Amino acid sequence: MLAVGAAAQGVNAVGFLGLPVLTPQLRDHFRLDLPAVGLLLGAVSLGTVLALVPWGVATDRFGERPVMLVGLLGSAACLGGAALATDVVVVGAALLGLGLFGASVNAASGRAVMTWFADGRRGLAMGVRQTATPLGAALAAVSLPTLAARSGVPAAFAALGGLTTVVALAVALWVREPPGAVRAPRRRRVARVGGGDQVLRSPRLWRLALGSGLLVVPQFTASALLVEFLHDHHGLSAGSAAVVLGVAQVLGGAGRLGTGLWSDASGSRLGPLRVLSALVAAGFLAGALVDSAPVGLVVATLVPTAALALCWNALAYTAAGEMAPSGRSGTALGLQNSANFASAALTPAAAGWVATHVSWPAALLLAAGSAAAARLVLHGLREGSG
Repeated sequence: MLAVGAAAQGVNAVGFLGLPVLTPQLRDHFRLDLPAVGLLLGAVSLGTVLALVPWGVATDRFGERPVMLVGLLGSAACLGGAALATDVVVVGAALLGLGLFGASVNAASGRAVMTWFADGRRGLAMGVRQTATPLGAALAAVSLPTLAARSGVPAAFAALGGLTTVVALAVALWVREPPGAVRAPRRRRVARVGGGDQVLRSPRLWRLALGSGLLVVPQFTASALLVEFLHDHHGLSAGSAAVVLGVAQVLGGAGRLGTGLWSDASGSRLGPLRVLSALVAAGFLAGALVDSAPVGLVVATLVPTAALALCWNALAYTAAGEMAPSGRSGTALGLQNSANFASAALTPAAAGWVATHVSWPAALLLAAGSAAAARLVLHGLREGSG
């Protein structure tokens, strides 16, 4: 179950984190300028934000297997459509559909972890699942540009669609609910038994979603702008700057496993999350302060900071699932993840604007301030259901 869920999460991550590596090929293939390519790729995130909560509600009602199967097959069909299309508007609609269908995986694979793993093992299991996200992006980074250069952009879309179909087959064969799994009742009974509407009105879940969205700001500031910062602002070669980001991503992936073990051992998700929020704020503040120092010191400051900014997700995701009433974790996970994707869609443009029109240290301070605000939002938040 964990392997299939992680594979589904990884192949889904290629869509919203991996496809941007095709930016140069997309520009040439469709004769677009850079803002237009950004709009095209942003369609995936837009579709994901719109669909996360509905897919979460559907998962609670129908279970993980049918939701993941429909979502993955729909994603594969959209990628096939993108491969066959010659009109960029049609490709944009296909990528919007990819986000709409792919959002199913985020809620359903997370709910599978919540139902199959007990409290004392859930943090590590969710860390494994969440680690699939940077691994999927890394797989895309090393494979899709080469494939597109050799065989064209449509071949890259087709290959990803084929891989998604294979994962859908694995879901059909192996994904099951554990004995005694609780599902949400039909809509007409939801209000009486504390169902999806109660989840969406939970002040604690909204606070957690807000804190998560704030933590995405430093995460995506690092992911989207670190190479640009080191290359254009500090004179590091583009290749060396990319290696620095790669090291930070590897450390962040390992950190997701480590924080999962930490939360299992401590019996708390929000305690480690609050500590990480403070450390990320301090790290980006330090990065802003050493901006005029030699590049080696800047790198030594920002690599661990970027890694910390990447490794908190599983904690917040698990906490959201554990706050939900029995049988409603899919809805809670959809709500929490909606804030993440909305923030992820806005952060690169906002941080890039600050870096361009104010200064790079100001962009780092924006990241630090967001992490500090997340720490304040999470202060005193009670975890667990009820």
